[in-house]
Amino acid sequence: MKRFAPFLAAAALAAHGVRGEELPLWEVGIGVAGISFPDYRGSSNQRTYVLPVPMFAYRGDYLQADRERFRGVLFRSERFDVDLSLNASVPVSSDDDTVRAGMPDLDPTLEVGPTANIRLTHTSRYTLRLRLPVRAVIATDLRSVDGAGVVANPNLNLDVRLDGGWKLGFVAGALFADRRNHGYFYDVAPEFARPDRPAYDAPGGYSGAQFIVTLSKRFGPWFVGGFVKHDLLNGAAFEASPLVERSSNVAAGIAVTWAFARSEKRVVVRD
Repeated sequence: MKRFAPFLAAAALAAHGVRGEELPLWEVGIGVAGISFPDYRGSSNQRTYVLPVPMFAYRGDYLQADRERFRGVLFRSERFDVDLSLNASVPVSSDDDTVRAGMPDLDPTLEVGPTANIRLTHTSRYTLRLRLPVRAVIATDLRSVDGAGVVANPNLNLDVRLDGGWKLGFVAGALFADRRNHGYFYDVAPEFARPDRPAYDAPGGYSGAQFIVTLSKRFGPWFVGGFVKHDLLNGAAFEASPLVERSSNVAAGIAVTWAFARSEKRVVVRD
């Protein structure tokens, strides 16, 4: 599936501050992003878009929001916190995807759930965290809402502060999901089977691995951010689905945003 998270990160990675940095409590802006990604993980269809993107950042003690994520901090200590976070995917039209031709379109999905964040190491130059998100998934076309399973994405997140104000990020982790989630994307119901696309029921379990590299910087009210994401599906529970055409995918994007309004109040970034 197409995941919004890297795209959103490209739009506002620079909205994140370095721990201890003073930034406005809130900022509002606009920008443009270019992104290339597959229709869904395992698809051979790659699409490229240039889109306008809004930018919003809020840096409260217990509520934080930007184009990468929404965080409602449920618990916090010096090395450990739990927050409520979001993820999403965009719709896929089966008319535009040869391997899914004749099948129902994929509706956009929204993922909501808690994430446990454990700070393993922190210095003036880098921070290493273990993140443990677990999210419930819903699919909706805005006329109806359907449950689409549960996903988990344990990952290691390394943030590096470079000279000149640049921030470099690395994320590496595994993906897991239940049968309902895998089935939403990779099942082929008997009525949609054909000689080159046999019926298939996807089991739950391992969903593959992801590796993401990000780079960003603030230039006053201007932000620039980019990412490259590599997905590996080798060994995934649904690897045998006839809808899986590739064992790996690459997505990439870059965005520039301008904050045209910001609060006079400034806060010290804690995370």
